[in-house]
Amino acid sequence: MSPVDLILLSVNTMLVTNIVFARFLGICPYLGVSKKVETASGMGMAVIFVMTLAAAFSWAIQKLLLKPLGLEYLQTIIFILVIAALVQFVEFFMKKSMPTLYRALGIYLPLITTNCTILWVALYVVQEQFSFLTMLIFSLATGAGYLLAIVLFASLRERLETADIPEAFKGLPIALVTAALLGMAFMGFSGLVKV
Repeated sequence: MSPVDLILLSVNTMLVTNIVFARFLGICPYLGVSKKVETASGMGMAVIFVMTLAAAFSWAIQKLLLKPLGLEYLQTIIFILVIAALVQFVEFFMKKSMPTLYRALGIYLPLITTNCTILWVALYVVQEQFSFLTMLIFSLATGAGYLLAIVLFASLRERLETADIPEAFKGLPIALVTAALLGMAFMGFSGLVKV
């Protein structure tokens, strides 16, 4: 792919086919960790890190081990093991270096292991037979799109804490309405797709 194609892939992946707003993946941590911008950005950075490394390791395992040995049917199991190992590493690192963020993320950090966005990216880059550079750009852009979505949502939820909201809409109902409106706003980017 040319540099222009890689830039278009990045913009398309972050905005037009955003993992949360267009593909509807990763909704559980999106709703659960988005009450504060600090925790949302920490979760987004952890997702970028795990997603990029998981895609890279999965791509290499697929190309160097599974495909040559005819073991492609094991890819989902192997990819989940790779993701779990990376999440353990991130969890250990955050516990030692950022204990307040580690406590704020709570149960959602280990849940990155079962976050469907991570597994989807690992499977998608293998299925589409991306080159290593394209896979790297795609996984980084997907993670950046997730970070963008969760931080935007968290900033809106923080703002809603001080807003005058009817009692029936406080909490989760207004969060779901806000998520729907954000999703609709991101649908406006679909006009950027090349025809």
